Amino acid sequence: MDCPVCHEPMVVLEYDQVEIDYCVSCRGIWLDAGELELLFGDEQTCAAYLASGDPKEAGHEAPRRCPICRKKMAKGITAGEDPVTYDRCVRGDGLWFDDGELQLVLQQGAGLDDAGKVGGFLREVFPGAGGQGPGSAVEEPKD
Repeated sequence: MDCPVCHEPMVVLEYDQVEIDYCVSCRGIWLDAGELELLFGDEQTCAAYLASGDPKEAGHEAPRRCPICRKKMAKGITAGEDPVTYDRCVRGDGLWFDDGELQLVLQQGAGLDDAGKVGGFLREVFPGAGGQGPGSAVEEPKD
């Protein structure tokens, strides 16, 4: 599968029955439908958090194409002090997080990852990097 940003081939990483596609070039992460919910363990809470912001606030970032269906993805934005803009496939194929966006979602989504499973997963996948790729750090969500 090719990266929707830089069009380089992505690598598939698997941990604890969850697969992510990772672009080593731009450090973006693609999560197929349902994988974020598997990581968080609560589909409804995760979906509500991701849909909590107003997509009109996403700015003027160019639309990207889904790496699976090739349709233009829609922008999503989380609510809160520091909203996170991400891309979601309109057909439900998955979610795209640019470098650092998933880290911010984890930090701001306190309560979604109370057991620390997601942060632990990312640290296991990217040992020594602290999380979402070289140079990034994922901290456990703070209460």
